[in-house]
Amino acid sequence: MRILAVGDVVGRPGRRILREMLSNIKRELKIDICIVNGENAATGNGITEKVAREIYSFGADIITLGNHTWSNNAVYNFIDGDECIVRPANFASGLPGKGSTIFYMGSSKVGVINLCGRVYLEAAQCPFESALSEIEKLKDYTDIIIVDFHAEATSEKIAMGWYLDGKVSAVFGTHTHVQTADERILPNGTGFITDIGMTGPYNSVIGIDKDVIIKRFTTEEHAKFLIPEGDMQLNGVYFEIDEKSGKCVRLERIRYFLKG
Repeated sequence: MRILAVGDVVGRPGRRILREMLSNIKRELKIDICIVNGENAATGNGITEKVAREIYSFGADIITLGNHTWSNNAVYNFIDGDECIVRPANFASGLPGKGSTIFYMGSSKVGVINLCGRVYLEAAQCPFESALSEIEKLKDYTDIIIVDFHAEATSEKIAMGWYLDGKVSAVFGTHTHVQTADERILPNGTGFITDIGMTGPYNSVIGIDKDVIIKRFTTEEHAKFLIPEGDMQLNGVYFEIDEKSGKCVRLERIRYFLKG
């Protein structure tokens, strides 16, 4: 089974390159299931039902979120009714939405878990404990489990990869918007990469207008974040999973560009 994970979609430019390129990428790589992180997809902050529907129409099967899950209040109106969208499982239990889901593809089933890191991010419950709890639920249905760990610290992401080695098929990191070059299959068969990168403006600082960010660093003036138009990038990784064992047998980073 071939599973494509697409990195954090940032605003309109991120959605545009998805619209223009995702279906061709899936065809080229013979993808069975596509997971897209959409927590920055609506104006760079959060997600709405309209934007989620767009992302599905472009070719996503599952949408994962992150620390900006609640940044757009519109999410409260639809997250409970959408079986294909998952928010971090280690958020407070009383919040709407779910931390994992199962995607059915014919006779095959794939479990997807979303987690949020605690280092340099707002407080959440322990992602390591939450991971085991969600895995326990999914194991009754499938041995193919994919984890999107939305976290700031590379050390926390790498630790999660080792912690879940042999327990899940793959762990990929999101949130920092910069693709890392450390993809590997861990000793017990779990595919891992620290961060799969972002999907959005290419000539930017992690998706935000570069001049705004430079001004912020050089003058400490907190100007409004702007998402620039122009050239775009799509970053991600695809995993090949053995359906019998649930182990990863291959993974590869992808990166595509589109002129603005």
